[in-house]
Amino acid sequence: MKYRAIQLEHFAPSFREATQLVWLPRLEPAAGEIRVRNLWCGVNGIFDTQIARNAVHYINIETPTLTGVEAIGVVEEIGEGVEDFAVGDAAVTLRFKGGYREENTGPAQDFVRAPSLAREWLALASTGVSAAMALEHVGELKDGETVAVSAAAGGVGHIIVQLAKLRGCRVVAVCGGAEKAAFVASLGADRVIDYRAENVACVLREEFRDAIDVAVDTVGGAVFDAFLENLAPHGRLVAAGAASDLEGEPEVVTAPRVVHHIYFKCASIRGFMNGRLTELWPAARERLFALYAEGRLKLHFDAVPFEGLGDVYDAVERLISSRSIGKVVVKLGDV
Repeated sequence: MKYRAIQLEHFAPSFREATQLVWLPRLEPAAGEIRVRNLWCGVNGIFDTQIARNAVHYINIETPTLTGVEAIGVVEEIGEGVEDFAVGDAAVTLRFKGGYREENTGPAQDFVRAPSLAREWLALASTGVSAAMALEHVGELKDGETVAVSAAAGGVGHIIVQLAKLRGCRVVAVCGGAEKAAFVASLGADRVIDYRAENVACVLREEFRDAIDVAVDTVGGAVFDAFLENLAPHGRLVAAGAASDLEGEPEVVTAPRVVHHIYFKCASIRGFMNGRLTELWPAARERLFALYAEGRLKLHFDAVPFEGLGDVYDAVERLISSRSIGKVVVKLGDV
Protein backbone atom coordinates (compact mmCIF):
# COMPACT_ATOMS: atom_id res chain seq x y z
CA MET A 1 0.00 0.00 0.00
CA LYS A 2 1.16 3.53 -0.79
CA TYR A 3 0.10 7.07 0.07
CA ARG A 4 0.89 10.52 -1.29
CA ALA A 5 2.88 13.30 0.32
CA ILE A 6 4.40 16.63 -0.70
CA GLN A 7 8.17 16.44 -0.72
CA LEU A 8 10.70 19.26 -0.84
CA GLU A 9 13.05 18.33 -3.69
CA HIS A 10 15.27 21.41 -3.83
CA PHE A 11 15.27 25.01 -2.65
CA ALA A 12 13.41 27.53 -4.80
CA PRO A 13 11.61 30.88 -4.48
CA SER A 14 8.16 29.33 -4.02
CA PHE A 15 6.66 26.28 -2.38
CA ARG A 16 5.18 25.15 -5.70
CA GLU A 17 8.57 25.30 -7.45
CA ALA A 18 10.46 23.56 -4.67
CA THR A 19 8.20 20.55 -4.07
CA GLN A 20 6.36 17.76 -5.77
CA LEU A 21 3.79 15.10 -5.00
CA VAL A 22 5.36 11.71 -4.37
CA TRP A 23 4.12 8.23 -3.57
CA LEU A 24 5.52 6.62 -0.45
CA PRO A 25 5.13 3.09 0.96
CA ARG A 26 2.85 2.64 3.93
CA LEU A 27 4.74 1.99 7.15
CA GLU A 28 3.27 -0.32 9.75
CA PRO A 29 3.65 1.03 13.30
CA ALA A 30 6.50 -0.35 15.34
CA ALA A 31 6.40 -0.57 19.13
CA GLY A 32 5.29 2.74 20.60
CA GLU A 33 4.01 4.04 17.25
CA ILE A 34 0.64 4.67 15.63
CA ARG A 35 -0.49 4.97 12.02
CA VAL A 36 -2.83 7.87 11.26
CA ARG A 37 -4.81 8.53 8.08
CA ASN A 38 -4.99 12.30 7.78
CA LEU A 39 -8.35 13.93 7.07
CA TRP A 40 -7.43 17.63 7.29
CA CYS A 41 -4.18 19.55 7.14
CA GLY A 42 -3.61 23.13 8.20
CA VAL A 43 -1.81 25.55 5.90
CA ASN A 44 1.00 27.86 7.01
CA GLY A 45 1.82 29.64 3.78
CA ILE A 46 4.56 31.95 5.00
CA PHE A 47 6.35 29.15 6.85
CA ASP A 48 6.00 26.88 3.80
CA THR A 49 7.48 29.54 1.54
CA GLN A 50 10.38 30.09 3.89
CA ILE A 51 10.98 26.34 4.10
CA ALA A 52 11.11 26.25 0.29
CA ARG A 53 13.77 28.99 0.41
CA ASN A 54 15.75 27.36 3.25
CA ALA A 55 15.11 30.50 5.27
CA VAL A 56 13.83 28.97 8.52
CA HIS A 57 17.01 29.38 10.47
CA TYR A 58 16.19 27.12 13.43
CA ILE A 59 15.53 24.08 11.19
CA ASN A 60 18.40 22.34 9.44
CA ILE A 61 16.85 21.12 6.20
CA GLU A 62 18.34 18.45 4.00
CA THR A 63 16.57 17.57 0.76
CA PRO A 64 14.57 15.61 -0.04
CA THR A 65 12.27 15.99 2.93
CA LEU A 66 8.55 15.93 3.58
CA THR A 67 6.68 19.15 4.35
CA GLY A 68 3.78 20.59 6.30
CA VAL A 69 3.34 20.82 10.03
CA GLU A 70 -0.19 20.19 11.21
CA ALA A 71 -2.85 17.60 10.47
CA ILE A 72 -5.69 15.72 12.10
CA GLY A 73 -6.68 12.21 11.23
CA VAL A 74 -8.01 8.89 12.42
CA VAL A 75 -5.85 6.28 14.12
CA GLU A 76 -5.96 3.12 12.02
CA GLU A 77 -3.24 1.01 13.64
CA ILE A 78 -1.38 1.04 16.92
CA GLY A 79 1.94 -0.55 17.75
CA GLU A 80 2.84 -2.65 20.73
CA GLY A 81 2.84 -0.80 24.03
CA VAL A 82 0.72 2.17 22.94
CA GLU A 83 -1.80 3.01 25.66
CA ASP A 84 -2.81 6.62 24.94
CA PHE A 85 -4.53 5.87 21.62
CA ALA A 86 -6.98 3.32 20.28
CA VAL A 87 -8.03 2.54 16.74
CA GLY A 88 -10.65 5.08 15.69
CA ASP A 89 -9.34 7.93 17.86
CA ALA A 90 -8.78 11.40 16.45
CA ALA A 91 -5.10 12.35 16.49
CA VAL A 92 -3.48 15.72 15.80
CA THR A 93 0.16 16.14 14.86
CA LEU A 94 2.02 19.43 15.05
CA ARG A 95 5.42 18.12 13.99
CA PHE A 96 7.22 19.44 10.91
CA LYS A 97 6.96 16.87 8.10
CA GLY A 98 3.65 15.58 9.49
CA GLY A 99 1.21 17.90 7.71
CA TYR A 100 1.23 17.52 3.93
CA ARG A 101 0.79 13.77 3.70
CA GLU A 102 -2.17 11.42 3.49
CA GLU A 103 -0.79 9.07 6.14
CA ASN A 104 1.63 9.39 9.00
CA THR A 105 3.27 6.63 11.02
CA GLY A 106 5.33 7.75 13.97
CA PRO A 107 5.82 7.74 17.73
CA ALA A 108 2.57 8.09 19.65
CA GLN A 109 4.16 10.92 21.63
CA ASP A 110 4.23 13.01 18.44
CA PHE A 111 0.42 13.07 18.38
CA VAL A 112 -2.29 14.59 20.55
CA ARG A 113 -5.69 13.03 21.00
CA ALA A 114 -8.59 15.29 19.99
CA PRO A 115 -12.27 15.06 21.01
CA SER A 116 -13.35 14.36 17.42
CA LEU A 117 -12.12 14.45 13.83
CA ALA A 118 -13.56 17.92 13.19
CA ARG A 119 -11.17 20.47 11.68
CA GLU A 120 -11.89 22.83 14.59
CA TRP A 121 -9.74 20.76 16.95
CA LEU A 122 -6.84 20.96 14.51
CA ALA A 123 -7.15 24.74 14.35
CA LEU A 124 -7.30 25.05 18.13
CA ALA A 125 -4.33 22.78 18.75
CA SER A 126 -2.17 24.63 16.24
CA THR A 127 -3.22 28.17 15.43
CA GLY A 128 -5.15 28.62 18.66
CA VAL A 129 -2.16 27.68 20.78
CA SER A 130 0.02 30.09 18.78
CA ALA A 131 -2.44 32.90 19.46
CA ALA A 132 -2.57 32.15 23.18
CA MET A 133 1.20 31.86 23.51
CA ALA A 134 1.84 35.14 21.70
CA LEU A 135 -0.81 37.16 23.52
CA GLU A 136 -0.84 35.69 27.00
CA HIS A 137 2.57 34.16 27.60
CA VAL A 138 4.96 36.37 25.64
CA GLY A 139 2.69 39.43 25.80
CA GLU A 140 1.82 38.82 29.47
CA LEU A 141 -1.70 40.09 28.94
CA LYS A 142 -3.59 41.50 31.93
CA ASP A 143 -7.34 41.92 32.24
CA GLY A 144 -8.71 45.17 30.85
CA GLU A 145 -5.63 46.22 28.89
CA THR A 146 -5.57 47.79 25.44
CA VAL A 147 -4.50 45.28 22.81
CA ALA A 148 -3.52 45.89 19.18
CA VAL A 149 -3.22 43.09 16.63
CA SER A 150 -2.25 43.11 12.96
CA ALA A 151 -3.62 40.67 10.36
CA ALA A 152 -6.63 40.50 12.65
CA ALA A 153 -8.80 38.63 10.14
CA GLY A 154 -6.28 35.81 9.75
CA GLY A 155 -6.07 32.46 11.48
CA VAL A 156 -4.04 33.67 14.45
CA GLY A 157 -5.42 37.19 14.47
CA HIS A 158 -9.11 36.36 14.73
CA ILE A 159 -8.40 34.15 17.75
CA ILE A 160 -6.27 36.82 19.43
CA VAL A 161 -9.15 39.30 19.10
CA GLN A 162 -11.48 36.89 20.91
CA LEU A 163 -9.01 35.89 23.62
CA ALA A 164 -8.39 39.54 24.42
CA LYS A 165 -12.11 40.31 24.58
CA LEU A 166 -12.60 37.38 26.97
CA ARG A 167 -10.17 39.16 29.28
CA GLY A 168 -12.17 42.40 29.16
CA CYS A 169 -9.64 44.17 26.95
CA ARG A 170 -10.08 47.01 24.49
CA VAL A 171 -9.02 45.66 21.10
CA VAL A 172 -7.60 47.61 18.17
CA ALA A 173 -7.61 45.37 15.11
CA VAL A 174 -5.75 46.08 11.87
CA CYS A 175 -6.76 44.35 8.64
CA GLY A 176 -7.15 45.07 4.93
CA GLY A 177 -10.46 45.55 3.12
CA ALA A 178 -14.10 46.12 3.99
CA GLU A 179 -15.01 42.43 4.16
CA LYS A 180 -12.24 41.69 6.63
CA ALA A 181 -13.05 44.77 8.65
CA ALA A 182 -16.69 43.72 8.99
CA PHE A 183 -15.63 40.21 10.03
CA VAL A 184 -13.25 41.46 12.71
CA ALA A 185 -15.87 43.90 14.02
CA SER A 186 -18.29 40.97 14.36
CA LEU A 187 -15.81 39.35 16.75
CA GLY A 188 -16.07 42.30 19.10
CA ALA A 189 -13.05 44.44 18.18
CA ASP A 190 -13.52 47.94 19.61
CA ARG A 191 -11.68 49.77 16.82
CA VAL A 192 -11.04 48.25 13.41
CA ILE A 193 -8.47 49.96 11.21
CA ASP A 194 -8.76 49.06 7.53
CA TYR A 195 -5.27 49.90 6.33
CA ARG A 196 -6.56 50.20 2.77
CA ALA A 197 -8.85 53.04 3.80
CA GLU A 198 -7.02 54.61 6.77
CA ASN A 199 -3.43 55.33 7.73
CA VAL A 200 -2.61 53.02 10.65
CA ALA A 201 0.04 55.30 12.11
CA CYS A 202 -2.22 58.36 12.00
CA VAL A 203 -5.16 56.55 13.60
CA LEU A 204 -3.03 55.19 16.42
CA ARG A 205 -1.33 58.52 17.00
CA GLU A 206 -4.67 60.34 17.19
CA GLU A 207 -6.75 57.77 19.08
CA PHE A 208 -4.30 55.55 20.98
CA ARG A 209 -1.20 57.62 21.59
CA ASP A 210 0.93 55.92 24.27
CA ALA A 211 -2.04 53.66 25.05
CA ILE A 212 -1.22 50.19 23.67
CA ASP A 213 -0.41 47.77 26.48
CA VAL A 214 0.10 44.71 24.29
CA ALA A 215 0.58 44.63 20.52
CA VAL A 216 0.92 41.39 18.55
CA ASP A 217 2.35 41.97 15.10
CA THR A 218 2.84 39.41 12.34
CA VAL A 219 3.25 41.93 9.52
CA GLY A 220 6.27 44.08 10.32
CA GLY A 221 7.20 47.21 8.40
CA ALA A 222 5.05 50.29 8.88
CA VAL A 223 2.54 48.47 11.11
CA PHE A 224 5.28 47.38 13.50
CA ASP A 225 6.60 50.95 13.59
CA ALA A 226 3.13 52.34 14.34
CA PHE A 227 2.58 49.84 17.17
CA LEU A 228 6.01 50.62 18.61
CA GLU A 229 5.46 54.37 18.54
CA ASN A 230 2.22 54.11 20.51
CA LEU A 231 3.13 51.65 23.24
CA ALA A 232 1.93 52.59 26.69
CA PRO A 233 4.27 52.80 29.67
CA HIS A 234 5.33 49.18 30.34
CA GLY A 235 3.81 48.22 26.96
CA ARG A 236 4.87 44.99 25.24
CA LEU A 237 5.24 44.62 21.48
CA VAL A 238 5.25 40.97 20.44
CA ALA A 239 7.08 40.39 17.15
CA ALA A 240 5.38 37.27 15.81
CA GLY A 241 6.35 37.53 12.15
CA ALA A 242 7.24 39.84 9.32
CA ALA A 243 4.95 39.00 6.42
CA SER A 244 5.73 42.30 4.71
CA ASP A 245 9.31 41.11 4.17
CA LEU A 246 8.35 37.81 2.51
CA GLU A 247 9.02 38.92 -1.05
CA GLY A 248 12.39 40.53 -0.53
CA GLU A 249 15.15 41.49 1.82
CA PRO A 250 14.04 43.22 5.04
CA GLU A 251 13.55 46.93 4.52
CA VAL A 252 16.44 49.09 5.66
CA VAL A 253 15.02 51.96 7.68
CA THR A 254 16.96 55.05 8.67
CA ALA A 255 15.34 56.22 11.88
CA PRO A 256 16.09 56.79 15.55
CA ARG A 257 17.21 53.64 17.29
CA VAL A 258 14.46 51.59 18.86
CA VAL A 259 15.80 52.40 22.33
CA HIS A 260 14.35 55.89 22.03
CA HIS A 261 10.85 54.39 21.72
CA ILE A 262 11.07 52.07 24.70
CA TYR A 263 13.56 53.50 27.20
CA PHE A 264 11.51 56.24 28.82
CA LYS A 265 8.33 54.16 28.74
CA CYS A 266 10.01 51.09 30.23
CA ALA A 267 8.42 49.26 27.29
CA SER A 268 9.72 46.14 25.57
CA ILE A 269 9.86 44.28 22.27
CA ARG A 270 9.57 40.52 22.56
CA GLY A 271 10.17 37.87 19.94
CA PHE A 272 7.63 35.07 19.60
CA MET A 273 8.35 31.69 18.02
CA ASN A 274 5.81 29.05 18.98
CA GLY A 275 8.23 26.19 18.41
CA ARG A 276 10.33 27.48 21.33
CA LEU A 277 7.45 27.02 23.78
CA THR A 278 6.47 23.39 23.33
CA GLU A 279 6.41 22.67 27.07
CA LEU A 280 3.57 25.18 27.45
CA TRP A 281 1.38 23.82 24.66
CA PRO A 282 -0.55 21.14 26.62
CA ALA A 283 -1.98 23.55 29.20
CA ALA A 284 -2.86 26.12 26.56
CA ARG A 285 -4.48 23.49 24.37
CA GLU A 286 -6.58 22.15 27.23
CA ARG A 287 -7.87 25.63 28.04
CA LEU A 288 -8.65 26.44 24.40
CA PHE A 289 -10.47 23.14 23.93
CA ALA A 290 -12.60 24.01 26.97
CA LEU A 291 -13.37 27.53 25.74
CA TYR A 292 -14.51 26.17 22.40
CA ALA A 293 -16.60 23.40 23.98
CA GLU A 294 -18.27 26.02 26.16
CA GLY A 295 -19.11 28.16 23.12
CA ARG A 296 -16.94 31.06 24.29
CA LEU A 297 -14.51 30.87 21.38
CA LYS A 298 -15.45 30.76 17.71
CA LEU A 299 -13.36 29.49 14.81
CA HIS A 300 -13.65 30.79 11.29
CA PHE A 301 -12.36 28.99 8.23
CA ASP A 302 -11.64 30.60 4.90
CA ALA A 303 -14.59 30.41 2.52
CA VAL A 304 -12.60 28.95 -0.38
CA PRO A 305 -12.66 25.14 -0.10
CA PHE A 306 -9.57 23.07 -0.83
CA GLU A 307 -9.75 19.31 -1.19
CA GLY A 308 -7.06 16.76 -1.92
CA LEU A 309 -3.34 16.96 -1.33
CA GLY A 310 -2.79 18.62 -4.69
CA ASP A 311 -4.85 21.61 -3.54
CA VAL A 312 -2.25 22.45 -0.90
CA TYR A 313 -0.40 24.51 -3.49
CA ASP A 314 -3.40 26.73 -4.21
CA ALA A 315 -4.12 26.99 -0.49
CA VAL A 316 -0.56 28.16 0.26
CA GLU A 317 -0.76 30.78 -2.47
CA ARG A 318 -4.16 32.01 -1.32
CA LEU A 319 -2.88 32.47 2.22
CA ILE A 320 0.22 34.44 1.23
CA SER A 321 -1.88 36.57 -1.15
CA SER A 322 -3.62 38.08 1.92
CA ARG A 323 -7.05 37.26 0.47
CA SER A 324 -8.01 34.59 3.00
CA ILE A 325 -10.15 35.21 6.08
CA GLY A 326 -9.70 32.92 9.06
CA LYS A 327 -7.85 29.61 9.12
CA VAL A 328 -6.93 27.94 5.81
CA VAL A 329 -7.21 24.15 5.75
CA VAL A 330 -7.27 21.41 3.13
CA LYS A 331 -9.54 18.41 3.32
CA LEU A 332 -7.58 15.23 2.65
CA GLY A 333 -10.19 12.55 3.13
CA ASP A 334 -13.37 11.31 4.78
CA VAL A 335 -13.86 9.17 7.84
